[in-house]
Amino acid sequence: MSAPQSKVSEELPGVTPRQTRTSVSSRVAKTTLFAFAALVITLFARITHKQLWHCIQSASFDTANDDACPQAPEFIPVKNNALWATLTEIYGTEAFRSQAVDWLSGAIQIPTESYDQMDPIGVDPRWEKFAVFHDYLAKAFPLVHSTLELTKVNTYGLIFVWKGSDPTLKPLLLAGHQDVVPVEPATYDAWTYPPFSGHYDGNSIWGRGSVDDKSGLIGILSAMETMLVNGYQPARTVVLASGFDEESGGNFGAKTLALELLEMFGENGYAMLVDEGAGYGEQYGQVIATPGIAEKGAVDTMIEITTPGGHSSLPPPHTSIGLLAGFLVAIEKNPFDVHLARGSPMYKSFQCVARYAPDLPDSLRRNIINAEHSEKALRSAEKELFRNGKIKNLVGTTQAIDLVRGGVKINALPERAYAVINHRIAVERREIHSVAATLDRDARLVESLAREYNLSYIAFGVDVDGDMNAPGDGTVTLSTAFESELEPAPITPAEEDAAPYRLLSGSIKAAYNSHRGISGDDHIIVSPGMMSGNTDTKFYWKLTPHIFRYGHTDGAVGGTLLPGVHTVNEAISASSFVEIIRFFTALILNVDESLLV
Repeated sequence: MSAPQSKVSEELPGVTPRQTRTSVSSRVAKTTLFAFAALVITLFARITHKQLWHCIQSASFDTANDDACPQAPEFIPVKNNALWATLTEIYGTEAFRSQAVDWLSGAIQIPTESYDQMDPIGVDPRWEKFAVFHDYLAKAFPLVHSTLELTKVNTYGLIFVWKGSDPTLKPLLLAGHQDVVPVEPATYDAWTYPPFSGHYDGNSIWGRGSVDDKSGLIGILSAMETMLVNGYQPARTVVLASGFDEESGGNFGAKTLALELLEMFGENGYAMLVDEGAGYGEQYGQVIATPGIAEKGAVDTMIEITTPGGHSSLPPPHTSIGLLAGFLVAIEKNPFDVHLARGSPMYKSFQCVARYAPDLPDSLRRNIINAEHSEKALRSAEKELFRNGKIKNLVGTTQAIDLVRGGVKINALPERAYAVINHRIAVERREIHSVAATLDRDARLVESLAREYNLSYIAFGVDVDGDMNAPGDGTVTLSTAFESELEPAPITPAEEDAAPYRLLSGSIKAAYNSHRGISGDDHIIVSPGMMSGNTDTKFYWKLTPHIFRYGHTDGAVGGTLLPGVHTVNEAISASSFVEIIRFFTALILNVDESLLV
């Protein structure tokens, strides 16, 4: 049956209504055709290239792998929608931007540096600056300090508890550290503005800690203070944990905080944890956020050469320094094998890029999509991706020779030389990546050279030669350094039915959209990611299986760090900092009203 004329407007775009020979003239047909063409042109003009691409690509991708990179929608608070609307308006004002700049600038001006070699609290006076920082926090955030319960752990560790009205709900745990990496005095003149000035140039706030991680800690406190000013009382308890030596390992700070947090709410007693980590940025034409759902393990290997001393005018063929150099060259010539594994965090991240990024080369997209079922495609994708050294480093176990020492005088043969190699252990293929496997590989690599150089060999307390008194030209000893052994972190669930991951994703989208005055689900895509380094979360594994390393920082793409982090000219734009505050506000409100966690 032909469609009645009154039903023409209900037809799908691209489908012209069928005509009867008696009811439709040629003129009407032409008019209809022109009207339809105008409609199509208008529709195309009103959608962006990216939106059109998403429609086409989603359809084609779904037929190949419809489970790849599921997306949560933008989560806008419902129960607290009026408060969200009020805060959204407040955060967009110049007055609030000025207040936010003052909060962060003041925090930067207190040089809370932590060092690798520090004596315990009460012994080393360098810890005392954290008391000054605490005084600043109390002055800057009076409502947080008068409303929340504050527990101090090991003097300078902070736990704020914002008690909710419903004690049956697991708390949301947020974390951010107080300390910053030291500034090398020789680099002071290289800074555009002094490193502890907190200078605001009208666009950015400058100084050590502006990104790592005072923007995170102050961002959380700023969100809490502003929510309290506007009368917010959570149903779900919110906990903020802040260590003070994350940059030097966390043994005085987060390690002691973890015990107190465990005592407060028990093992797996927290709904989810968000600590510092990656942010978002454009990848192949699509803005993608990459919260870290895993963290590499770590171990430091020391290789030490001891040889007889003497006068440098009568040298052996190789001094201890020369021998050490030979070992180090051999180690760098033999990097760890790196392979991309299905189901791993980085594999999932690339699946998201393949599905949503319009500018990804077609051949790479095809290989990533087909990698789910084809070993050849997986290896082809791996080969192409690993041309980028940063991607390869995020995937595999790495080695970096970071410390070298040897010799005391120019005319004395060095009796001892050593180096320390920092390893970051891959989370891919857990059956072959571990602390033990990494140390075993180092031991096997060094053994052949020890025999070549006629050196006695001790590997991690074991006399490999079988006779520690065997004659030789010296001794090579492998040992672990700095008590650094850390297994790769458990991988946080990030599947479509993982409620905490969806809540985080939807909150990221809400904050991103709110900051720009837009709405929709695809302006920013959320993808599982990896952290390139370790955070205080390494001590928090027992608190929740849902651990995320994410800072909502613009430009921190795919687990990489922003320019200036741990070096000169660290800075963050005021706009980015305000957006961080929006993010923590959205997260607190969304987790508060969810019954899924």
